[in-house]
Amino acid sequence: MIKTFKLYTGADGHSHVQTGTVAEGLFNQASSIRFQESPPHSFFDWHNAPAEQYVITLSGTLEFETRPGETFIVRPGEILIALDTTGTAHKWKLVDDQPWRRAYVAFDAGHEINFVPDGV
Repeated sequence: MIKTFKLYTGADGHSHVQTGTVAEGLFNQASSIRFQESPPHSFFDWHNAPAEQYVITLSGTLEFETRPGETFIVRPGEILIALDTTGTAHKWKLVDDQPWRRAYVAFDAGHEINFVPDGV
């Protein structure tokens, strides 16, 4: 299964992370896709997700952090589901010598997301 991190805004107003996977073979409604590349050693300070979206890492290894201090590492082939469009935000930095190449697949709020939490 593909390792997945769900980044969401909790009831406390902070961004939090939950680990899991995506289920294979499911189709989900997407509203757009775009691609982006950031050079090695890039970082992006505190920000919220601009839309609810899957972020599929093609290259680069990143460390994400939430304001409460939760950290997690995203590697090539893993997926971030960014749902924290409000709240205290998150930040990231590249921790290897590769560019971060990724695909953003946005979906409309309220659509079902493909996420299976660990332990379920």
